[in-house]
Amino acid sequence: MALSCLIAAGTCGLSAPAFAQAAASDALCVAAPAPFDSNQLLQKKQVQVTADSAEIVENQFASFKGNVDIVTDSAVIHAKSAEVTDNGRAMSASGGVRYDSPALSVSSDLLSVDSQQQILKLQNTQYQLTGFVGHGAAGEIDIGAEQGISLKDVSFTTCPLDQQDWRLVASEISIEPGDTLGEARNTRFYVGGVPVLYLPYFAFPVSNQRQTGLLFPVIGSSSSTGVDYEQPFYWNMAPNYDMTISPRLMTNRGLQLKTEFRYLTQSSNGQVNVEYLDKDTRLSDDENRYFYRYQHHGRLSENWQLNIDLNGISDNNYIVDLGSDYYNRSDTTINRTIGMDYFSPSLDMSLYLRDFDTLGDFDAIYRALPEAKLQWRSDLASYLSVMIDSELAYFDNAQDNNPEALRWHLAPTIAIPYQRYWGEVTAELTAMNTYYKQTNVVGTELEEEVNRTLYQGRLFSTLYFEKNDQLLGNDVTITFEPKVQYLYTSYEDQSSIGLYDTTALLNDVNGLFRGQEFTGLDRISDNDQITLGVTSRIIDSANREQFVVSLGQIFYLSDSKVTTSVDDRNRSALAGELDWRFDDSWFVHSAIQIATDNDKVERSGLALEYRLDAKSLVQLSHRFVRDLSGETIDQIGLSASWPISQNWQVVGRSYRDLERDRSIENYFGVQYESCCWAIRVVAQRNLTNRYDVTGQQNTDEFDSSIGLTFIFKGIGSSRSNRAMLEEGMFGYRQPYVLN
Repeated sequence: MALSCLIAAGTCGLSAPAFAQAAASDALCVAAPAPFDSNQLLQKKQVQVTADSAEIVENQFASFKGNVDIVTDSAVIHAKSAEVTDNGRAMSASGGVRYDSPALSVSSDLLSVDSQQQILKLQNTQYQLTGFVGHGAAGEIDIGAEQGISLKDVSFTTCPLDQQDWRLVASEISIEPGDTLGEARNTRFYVGGVPVLYLPYFAFPVSNQRQTGLLFPVIGSSSSTGVDYEQPFYWNMAPNYDMTISPRLMTNRGLQLKTEFRYLTQSSNGQVNVEYLDKDTRLSDDENRYFYRYQHHGRLSENWQLNIDLNGISDNNYIVDLGSDYYNRSDTTINRTIGMDYFSPSLDMSLYLRDFDTLGDFDAIYRALPEAKLQWRSDLASYLSVMIDSELAYFDNAQDNNPEALRWHLAPTIAIPYQRYWGEVTAELTAMNTYYKQTNVVGTELEEEVNRTLYQGRLFSTLYFEKNDQLLGNDVTITFEPKVQYLYTSYEDQSSIGLYDTTALLNDVNGLFRGQEFTGLDRISDNDQITLGVTSRIIDSANREQFVVSLGQIFYLSDSKVTTSVDDRNRSALAGELDWRFDDSWFVHSAIQIATDNDKVERSGLALEYRLDAKSLVQLSHRFVRDLSGETIDQIGLSASWPISQNWQVVGRSYRDLERDRSIENYFGVQYESCCWAIRVVAQRNLTNRYDVTGQQNTDEFDSSIGLTFIFKGIGSSRSNRAMLEEGMFGYRQPYVLN
């Protein structure tokens, strides 16, 4: 009985050391974690011994020889021979000893147990963690009920046995029962057999719980920041909130402090980011620079939600000069919103405050203080439904001399929907009343009060035709889905209404059936038009879309008075979209809009991708816009990620402006990755889009940078090659929308 309790106490309550965050199933690794089946263990305080032969003297000793297996409630021991002495108070095993438990698996020359001291000793050992890719050697391993596990003269690595590129060597590692941290003393860190670091003491996590400590640094260099070194420190403040503090030293700009605080409750989660650079040494006025961000998502009740997204920035060029994890250098607005949402089967409501910071010399965007929306819907009969949309908003502007307005909108809709598996027919009638009370309108064509009432009728129909067929020897389903819509909207002069949240919309095939030319409510175009569209799909036997093509066009039966100054043609551009999966590796996506009166392409986009597997892809893309704010956009891009050997991977991306005949972004990364470590070097050159003192963007200035990341798997984490491709102004995007 004493022997049973001792062996049980030896590992009871101990958790396997969690040296690794990286996945144990890394395809390059051959040092798999030691398996252990807990079903082979016995019930508590039970011991089972089997051997080829046994000699037992009651109350004195027992000797077992040949294929000795000792099974308890916490471990399994195998040896060539074993002896139990001192009336069951001591045990020893020798000859090919193997000790397996839920914590680790150990091969040893000698095992001994002292039940009075409550200690199990293993000498001259090779151990492997259970459940984690980690192994090593130890001169002695002591396992006790009170002191836990102690490994002396120990080494540790996550590398395969025949490829130990790095390893830790310590005089002692100890792990106490119930502790989340282990302790190591006199630790040497070897890379390729060369000692590179000595630590007299450090603590490390022994569970999958988050732990306070240093994270791997981020090292880089660019023409903007100079040499850039960022050292994150993680603070595990409580199980439901934590903080990361990251001092960042830039030789060209000074010392920046970045902080991230996260919290999680049963009904909410949020994050606070604050970045501060005291006196940027590269700027002549040594100005202080900052960025802050607060996001909160919370459930107030079963139907109510609270959402907060507050962002602030010190100057126009903060993102360009110092970078951001949340904004791109091409962004021109910084958002600030706070509001509540209500959802139910028949009623949705929202109340928001929306504010913006505008970067550069752009017109200040109107802020909605507040914006309240309501939508109620109900089925009056099987084929009769009613819906009411309502909105109340007050628009304010940072520029004092700009007009401001209170807007009230009410739009009841009655619909007759008829939907079947073979198609749909829907008829809708909507009345739209909008009231404006405007201020600061002196000297403009705007009026202080405007009451606009419009009526809209919509008739939409679509059919679904399917045919089972064979294509290139494969069973497929071919669909043909024509759709037609008639839309009529009455006209009212809207020139006395300011533009508060209205801009022209860009149309694609689906957008042609939207029935609105603008965002917001300040301009509602008059319509008398028919929209025709068709979609065809090829679906394989696994119900995957292999081919989808769509075409659509609007035919205007009469001129729109609201949009005549924008477009006086009698039909819209012909819009088309194509998604095609050639096979499991080739994909193409294309979208195009052609002005049929002159056969000129107005907009187009093309992406051709070859993807062999998760690490091997090449994508060629092209984007064209004939007129975007008076400029022509004509750009071509090439992105690639490809392994050049088992351990080497290259990632590259290049975008070129064909209109101005120049490169606008170049990105190249190379990575060496083994089972247990990786090194990554990334170089890039791109347009800065920096603003000058007048707020104008510089479109001729470039920034070059280089970054280095060094990762030891098992004590750090790495990003995927796909994540490397997604960085920058023109990151990788999946080109297709097939299901």
